[in-house]
Amino acid sequence: MKIVVLDGHTLNPGDNPWDKVEELGELEIHDRTAPDQLLRRASGAQVLVVNKTPVRRDALAKLDSLRFITMAATGYDCVDVDAAGERGVAVSNVPVYGTDSVAQYTMAALLELCHHVALHDKAVKNGEWAADPDWCFWRTPLIELRGKVMGIVGYGRIGRKTAELGHALGMDILAYDPFPGPAPDYEPFAWAELEELFTKADVVCLHSPQTPDNAGFINEALLKKMKPNAFLINPARGGLVKEADLAEALNRGWLAGAAVDTVSQEPIKRDNPLLGAKNILVTPHMAWATMEARRRLMRQVAENIAAFKEGKPINVVNERFLAGVERV
Repeated sequence: MKIVVLDGHTLNPGDNPWDKVEELGELEIHDRTAPDQLLRRASGAQVLVVNKTPVRRDALAKLDSLRFITMAATGYDCVDVDAAGERGVAVSNVPVYGTDSVAQYTMAALLELCHHVALHDKAVKNGEWAADPDWCFWRTPLIELRGKVMGIVGYGRIGRKTAELGHALGMDILAYDPFPGPAPDYEPFAWAELEELFTKADVVCLHSPQTPDNAGFINEALLKKMKPNAFLINPARGGLVKEADLAEALNRGWLAGAAVDTVSQEPIKRDNPLLGAKNILVTPHMAWATMEARRRLMRQVAENIAAFKEGKPINVVNERFLAGVERV
């Protein structure tokens, strides 16, 4: 069985070996794959391992040997899962590997917005404290989170973990999810409609997958409903947010700050309006990438391939489109 990794560098930049995957077949690894390289590299492969390389309908139609795609990620919007299913190609993701890491990043971003630790560290090292007559100073408002409202958009595994951390800091939790599961056993917690959540929350955390139905749903109208002292944090998908609208909201003071780990085009383009916006943290899609999370991800990629090889694929995201999956 030929297994081709299309974009393996972020999963293994040299510290996270492919040994478990290599045990399952003939392995070919590419750190990155450009669009014009896709067909040549994927030709003859029964299995593709994909992180962010687009695999669309036109390419799938030409990959006659392909039987299985496993994402090296939770999100799978870069693969045309409908077209794959129509060709009998199962697509699996890795739903649980970065829950704790992404929730931890969300809180790190929120705490930075509350205390601006890096800014004050720089001020001290630049001599500002030494030159100050007082025993302490601060250059930004400092914010305590107890009693504030955290709004969670997308109350799945990561959203729930983030809410637990917010609750541990004394925050009230509001959650929106189009398919709500059971409520947690702590209080205060409440379900809310989207507009209500944006109106009431002191911080809104996005933990939703991106779909054709919700692309760009964070727009001017929704941002204007936020409190002027509220924060928006997006470690989910950049395409959920209309970036020009968010930049305008920050520059006009419709909300106090934001942190984004994802943008609509990655790597970020130099003309992205968020780069010139006020009081925003922009990080390079790193929330998922702790060593611990990447090791879990590597193990699960191997488990996905092994299960497919046994004819019992797991974590399949396009089952309703599958005509059938051959055992190889």
